[in-house]
Amino acid sequence: FYILRGTSILNHCIQINNITEEKLEGDNRYFCENCQSKQNATRKIRLLSLPCTLNLQLMRFVFDRQTGHKKKLNTYIGFSEILDMEPYVEHKGGSYVYELSAVLIHRGVSAYSGHYIAHVKDPQSGEWYKFNDEDIEKMEGKKLQLGIEEDLAEPSKSQTRKPKCGKGTHCSRNAYMLVYRLQTQEKPNTTVQVPAFLQELVDRDNSKFEEWCIEMAEMRKQSVDKGKAKHEEVKELYQRLPAGAEPYEFVSLEWLQKWLDESTPTKPIDNHACLCSHDKLHPDKISIMKRISEYAADIFYSRYGGGPRLTVKALCKECVVERCRVLRLKSQLNEDYKTVNNLLKATVKGNDGFWVGKSSLRSWRQLALEHNGKMNGNTLSKDESKEERKEEEEELNFNEDILCPHGELCISENERRLVSKEAWSKLQQYFPKLPCILEREGEENEALHKMIANEQKTSLPNLFQDKNRPCLSNWPEETDVLYIVSQFFVEEWRKFVRKPTRCSPVSSVGNSALLCPHGGLMFTFASMTKEDSKLIALIWPSEWQMIQKLFVVDHVIKIIRTEVGDVNPSETQYISEPKLCPECREGLLCQQQRDLREYTQATIYVHKVVDNKKVMKDSAPELNVSSSETEEDKEEAKPDGEKDPDFNQSNGGTKRQKITHQNYIAYQKQVIRRSMRHRKVRGEKALLVSANQTLKELKIQIMHAFSVAPFDQNLSIDGKILSDDCATLGTLGVIPESVILLKADEPIADYAAMDDVMQGKETCLRNVLLNVLELANI
Repeated sequence: FYILRGTSILNHCIQINNITEEKLEGDNRYFCENCQSKQNATRKIRLLSLPCTLNLQLMRFVFDRQTGHKKKLNTYIGFSEILDMEPYVEHKGGSYVYELSAVLIHRGVSAYSGHYIAHVKDPQSGEWYKFNDEDIEKMEGKKLQLGIEEDLAEPSKSQTRKPKCGKGTHCSRNAYMLVYRLQTQEKPNTTVQVPAFLQELVDRDNSKFEEWCIEMAEMRKQSVDKGKAKHEEVKELYQRLPAGAEPYEFVSLEWLQKWLDESTPTKPIDNHACLCSHDKLHPDKISIMKRISEYAADIFYSRYGGGPRLTVKALCKECVVERCRVLRLKSQLNEDYKTVNNLLKATVKGNDGFWVGKSSLRSWRQLALEHNGKMNGNTLSKDESKEERKEEEEELNFNEDILCPHGELCISENERRLVSKEAWSKLQQYFPKLPCILEREGEENEALHKMIANEQKTSLPNLFQDKNRPCLSNWPEETDVLYIVSQFFVEEWRKFVRKPTRCSPVSSVGNSALLCPHGGLMFTFASMTKEDSKLIALIWPSEWQMIQKLFVVDHVIKIIRTEVGDVNPSETQYISEPKLCPECREGLLCQQQRDLREYTQATIYVHKVVDNKKVMKDSAPELNVSSSETEEDKEEAKPDGEKDPDFNQSNGGTKRQKITHQNYIAYQKQVIRRSMRHRKVRGEKALLVSANQTLKELKIQIMHAFSVAPFDQNLSIDGKILSDDCATLGTLGVIPESVILLKADEPIADYAAMDDVMQGKETCLRNVLLNVLELANI
């Protein structure tokens, strides 16, 4: 039955929605199969007979055409406990009086969620029961009570006031099904014959249930007796528990809390967690211990046992002394820490300084605490092995971070710092047994580095100034052999020669970075003339002889030119030693392609285009190209702008480590990676993106950078339009250092001109209307 809006009555719903004759006219005409056309007709439901049980379904859940979803109608509907269906049946004479036997409730305001509850009437006793999942509740007074269900329902925004209900009538806005049973004069037969096997099962279950009830009663009695005994015990000891002037002992506070908890049985006292390495009470564990009287402690240990007993003399004197010493050490360290920091701010002059490792200097206070005693008195446990003690002592050595494997001062000045004699004296107070007291070599080291740099610059002038360099694409006629070194080695060597006092000297060439693990060359002759030319440096034979004298060469790499044919040789062949490794070369290319597709936090550039022209910053396209000076040179530039006129480094790259024997393997991958440095244009903006980032996320970044909404952005790369917002940048072919063109759909800016145009149109229209009116009057 459909529910009417507002307050409905069940009888009205039955009459209007089902029994009343409905006319089918107009667009709602009936299609006649005999006439094969739509005809006016009437439709009516005729009730010829009714069953013993009526299930009346109320149409609570309907389809909302505006939202496209189902919704629940929270309209109140009134229904009586007695329903007379005789007026709606055509064949009179029978008894069609029904009585309410069940009401199904949907609690909730939504059609997609809620809770179902059933109210069912017992036909024998006439009592009502409420079924809520596994809970069954008997209603009081043999009456149906629906008020609580209406109160628990969530109120809607336009809640209708509940109408008044008379006797034998109920109103509900949550009932969705009513069950009526035919009313009869005969009383139902209450005698039911139960089968023998079923009666036996019931008797067996009843017997088990009675045994369980007896067992639970006995357990409850025992629990009550234990609780009473525990209560008496607590009552007895609570007054004697605090320790006054009499002797006392220490007991774990956690054990006392469990003793007061009656839900769990009390375990023996365990004080082992509060002991120090000397098997006495640790001073740091006092906060988790409770001081009780000796009388209470005797009762506890006699009833529950455990141990060890911690008396007044149980507190460890050695640990207390150690803790006091550490506290004094920490206080002194805080004062000396401020003093050392102030001394480090002063500039060291002359040869009065000492070298200290930067890592040791940052953590010297912590090292002093660990070297002179554990914090908070946590000394080494007695079961620690001698090897663990020795390893720990080795880790605590101060100033070892500036020593090389041979026990001498390391050549890298970036890892050490010069401190004054006063600062070193303060540090020496905490590290007296350390032999690594390094006096500053100062001017001697600087003079030595300058001499080495001057000698190497004189021996290799063309290599330093990047003049008269050989080229593979235009092979020089005066030689048949060219040697190869890493461009990284050349850059680091040039840095040292330019600034010998600030950079470490280069000791070895390190050509292993250009070779694969099998000892083969990683580059072809063709690639070394094009894309891989930035990774290598070509050396003349005369320069190679000088390099072998000045540096340690691990592998010799050279290119040999040979002529093919005996008569009139016309074909030239180039052979590399060592030869190319095809497998590793292919793997390197695959890795490079994979890096281009699986990058994270890479840089791309975005140009904004207007009228197919790139917008340059400050409208100066002739000055768009930025300086080719690398980030390393900018970072190392002197404050006064000092530059070396003999050398202008133009090969960009990321910041690399200094060359030493230990770190060649670490920078090997950086050396063979292809350089794709982009020459940034003024007005161009760089963005950090990842390969798994979607085009929509990139548009949001561009919106913040250029103030252009995503729906106004037209992006393209290499002539390809980027339109799929859900696609990732990797699938769209956006690789690091890519340049994306942005063309924005700009709105009309001259709104005044638009107003003039619209005003002119209105004036013309008004003149036309006046002319028409004048003609009509004539």
